[in-house]
Amino acid sequence: MNKNPQKTQQHFTSLLIQDPFKDQMEPMIAEDGTSYDNHPLTKMKRLHWWLFVALNIVFLLVGQAAAVLLGRFYYDKGGNSKWMATLVQTAAFPVFLIPYFLIPSSEKSPGVSNSPSLLMVSLIYLILGVVIAGDNMLYSVGLLYLSASTYSLICAMQLAFSAIFSLFINHQKFTVLILNSVVVLTISASFLAVNDTSEEPSGVSEGKYVLGVLTTLGASALYSLLLSLMQLSFEKVLKKETFSVVLEMQIYTSFVATCVSIIGLFASGEWRTLAGEMDGFQAGRVSYAMTLVWTAIAWQICSVGVVGLIFVVSSLFSNVISTVSLAVTPIASIIIFHDKSNGVKILAMLLSFWGLATYIYQNYLDDQELRSKKYDSDTRNDSS
Repeated sequence: MNKNPQKTQQHFTSLLIQDPFKDQMEPMIAEDGTSYDNHPLTKMKRLHWWLFVALNIVFLLVGQAAAVLLGRFYYDKGGNSKWMATLVQTAAFPVFLIPYFLIPSSEKSPGVSNSPSLLMVSLIYLILGVVIAGDNMLYSVGLLYLSASTYSLICAMQLAFSAIFSLFINHQKFTVLILNSVVVLTISASFLAVNDTSEEPSGVSEGKYVLGVLTTLGASALYSLLLSLMQLSFEKVLKKETFSVVLEMQIYTSFVATCVSIIGLFASGEWRTLAGEMDGFQAGRVSYAMTLVWTAIAWQICSVGVVGLIFVVSSLFSNVISTVSLAVTPIASIIIFHDKSNGVKILAMLLSFWGLATYIYQNYLDDQELRSKKYDSDTRNDSS
């Protein structure tokens, strides 16, 4: 889930929130020396920059929440194809071709080392695309057997998994606040795991409920691993994080994931049931088609927000906003689908907000530390 799948690398070194600049944004310099100051988006006036950030936040929050709710609507009204639910999560990826071709990317700076071979890059995109397809399938199974609110609350565990994978793969520090976030989110997911299944979609047995919890936890863990592997790819192989490279990662991995989903749809035989599924859809044939179309569009709207926030702020900020959506979706689900909200679910929701808050606060402290170091460095340079 945030799943923004579209899937971004986690904890890439940058500021959590950029300073609103005096007249225009300061040039952004990557660790490899790549300069972003030639890109048109970095020359925005302060107001325009904030509007662009706000627009992408709306895209991410609304897109992800709408996609989850539409996915639950698809299952509630008679949809049953897990591979179709997996396919729509990446099928609308061609929308990224529009900004890819229309918005020029900054050129590679002279100090950047040679680009990796085409074979190496293709292998990375292939592996990550297959992992994304598998991750999307796990999410589809989880949403089939859980209510949208329970599903979203369990997905918030991705922050805890991200902290663990980032520690071992990306060598991120593991502070007391991060540990608190991991423990609190784990307790929240544990409460939901033992929750009364009567709160879940009708016809879901205890065994299927447990399967839904386990697959959603597995999907959250796999997504977090994916984020760390993406960051590792950017740092060790691609060695840059320009607008075009971020979009290429999104486009090619989504293309591979879409191909895998189509193969799975036909190999499983589920394609034979789609006509009957459409005819038996409680809201009608047109509604069936529109549900799938708008689910695909919603996921890509979410992805547009993810990529936009990565480019103009940071991947860390993008991931945090994505997780905020996971905390907001249960509220929307209770309002729209009238999901039952017992004491266990309310407690789990409060714990999720607590875990999220401590996680964000730790990143705020990290941001302040980065700012302080940068200020001290600039001061020393000026004095010298």
